[in-house]
Amino acid sequence: MQPFPFSAIVGQDEMKQAMILTAIDASIGGVLVFGDRGTGKSTAVRALAALLPPIKAVKGCPINSAKAKDVPDWAELGSKRVHEAPTPVIDLPLGATEDRVTGALDIEKALTKGEKAFQPGLLARANRGYLYIDEVNLLEDHIVDLLLDVAQSGENVVEREGLSIRHPARFVLVGSGNPEEGELRPQLLDRFGLSVEVTSPKEVETRVEVIKRRDAFENDNAAFMLRWQAEDAAIRDRILKARKSLTKLKTPEKTLTDVAELCLALGSDGLRGELTLLKAARAYAAWRDDTALTRAHVRAVAPMALRHRLRRDPLDEAGSGTRVARTVEEVLG
Repeated sequence: MQPFPFSAIVGQDEMKQAMILTAIDASIGGVLVFGDRGTGKSTAVRALAALLPPIKAVKGCPINSAKAKDVPDWAELGSKRVHEAPTPVIDLPLGATEDRVTGALDIEKALTKGEKAFQPGLLARANRGYLYIDEVNLLEDHIVDLLLDVAQSGENVVEREGLSIRHPARFVLVGSGNPEEGELRPQLLDRFGLSVEVTSPKEVETRVEVIKRRDAFENDNAAFMLRWQAEDAAIRDRILKARKSLTKLKTPEKTLTDVAELCLALGSDGLRGELTLLKAARAYAAWRDDTALTRAHVRAVAPMALRHRLRRDPLDEAGSGTRVARTVEEVLG
């Protein structure tokens, strides 16, 4: 069965907007979604990936190489024919071992043929796609360290058991979790470009609409998919158009000053906040088909780009989201 249509997800507008922005510009750095269980977090990831146009990849290539010359030698492919494949969405389960994540020695070949071959892991399969981690705040520390290294370099390195393997591992990292079950390590938190908070809808009408759409998806799937395919296609076309217009978008000096002043006023750590805010604002402007970056674009994406980068203030009961909104109003008007 095809994933639930992205356009049919009820509400959760900020989460959907954040995921669209990372689809326009993958270098934004992924999305962290914190909130209640059953609020459509994993549904939205799979729906967006299914909505995106297929990627061109060498058939059977374990790292989804776009060109035959990029296929690693250890892949041992007979044919290097390029075909269209769905955008990969790979789940990284909490209990995954390091070998499963990074790849390791192919034990079967070692035992049966006496060959030292590489068995690629989840990072290889996620290349050029999405890596989704549910309950990311419960991830084991050694896996977090591994992800930090890969996120920094865009390359997976495996050097053990006599193997010395390197391959590209560039993906949009999407993590979800419930903050009541544990906090995320600051180092990994900072690697997410955008952060959103989702809650269960409080309005009866909204909850009823969620029930209706899910019921139709499960019990009248053909008609339901037909009903939403045009809207999904429209979103896909807008994303593709926005990708092309990013390079033509004008960025005035005044807007750069707004970005720097806002991050300075918020006291965000380092300069990653400014860079991410700028990329997100540009993607948002491209999504809206605007030709130049303005203060309005910065204001629209500032909460999702900055709320997780603030130093925690134990005396501020309002929370980081409210602090960002308040500071945006003070600095940008």
